[in-house]
Amino acid sequence: MKNILVTGCAGFIGSNFVPYFLEKYEHYGLVNLDLLTYAGNLENLNEVAENKRYTFVQGDIRDRNVVENLFNEFDIQGVIHFAAESHVDNSIKNPGVFVETNVNGTFTLIDVAYKYWMEKPFIRKEGYEECRFHHISTDEVYGTLGETGFFTESTPYAPNSPYSASKAGSDMIVRAYHHTYGMNTVITNCSNNYGPKQHDEKLIPTIIRKALSGQNIPIYGDGKNIRDWLYVLDHCKGIDLVYHEGNSGEVYNIGGRNERDNLYIAHKICEVLDTMVPHEGSYKALISFVEDRAGHDRRYAIDATKIETKLGWEAEENFESGIVKTIAWYLQKYRSHV
Repeated sequence: MKNILVTGCAGFIGSNFVPYFLEKYEHYGLVNLDLLTYAGNLENLNEVAENKRYTFVQGDIRDRNVVENLFNEFDIQGVIHFAAESHVDNSIKNPGVFVETNVNGTFTLIDVAYKYWMEKPFIRKEGYEECRFHHISTDEVYGTLGETGFFTESTPYAPNSPYSASKAGSDMIVRAYHHTYGMNTVITNCSNNYGPKQHDEKLIPTIIRKALSGQNIPIYGDGKNIRDWLYVLDHCKGIDLVYHEGNSGEVYNIGGRNERDNLYIAHKICEVLDTMVPHEGSYKALISFVEDRAGHDRRYAIDATKIETKLGWEAEENFESGIVKTIAWYLQKYRSHV
């Protein structure tokens, strides 16, 4: 059995990935290193807690001793790196934490992997020839788009927030370790994820939570900021494909081809709730506009042609199907916490 180190998997995307991956592959063990900051919740992984091929370790990706000990104890032969500070608003308030975790943490992980897997630049240790470092990144590193056009793998980086700048920095470190040392790396840049287990302060859970509690639903600015929405399980399947079949040193953009503006998102969720949890009037009456976020990017949209054509991936959910599944999950969660 090969052990893969996965990082930050008590968070949103990772906690969807781990059960999917363990169920699909019986020859892998997963070691989850997570600091359990406010964004991590072990309840997200209750379904795999007793799985003998899953191990949870609480620790910091910046702590070299912790990472080195995990490589040695579990003979780590792959890394899928989810762990990151990822909330843009928080990065505006406290950017230093984002640089520390996203840049320095990624450096520590890949440097330990390099020394464990390789004799020297471009020479892999015997038995470690196939070891791969997969870095999970974001489309926000590309900046913002006008009304037309899409991000591709060749779009120049132009990050506009401390969060996206820190992710761009981590991408560049991974790229450098491939070109300088010959490490087997892949990077995936995804569009906005949504689905079960997302942190409550993110847009879609906030809309659902506020609506159910009868509070105002806050929408930044004029609500016309556009994102390309990707159902989290579709993203997990894309990560799986790139980890196993992507070309070393390459970048793959994963996007759902579901451009929607924030006001549409709020209206759609309210319409679904009006049907699933009807009350007097429409939940849409709760929508309110608040002061826009500083440096708020206007539009993101990914061209996923490369992963679709080279690896055969495609999103199975469109936004309208995925949001119904998402709302159903949150209804169960919020009702169980009442």
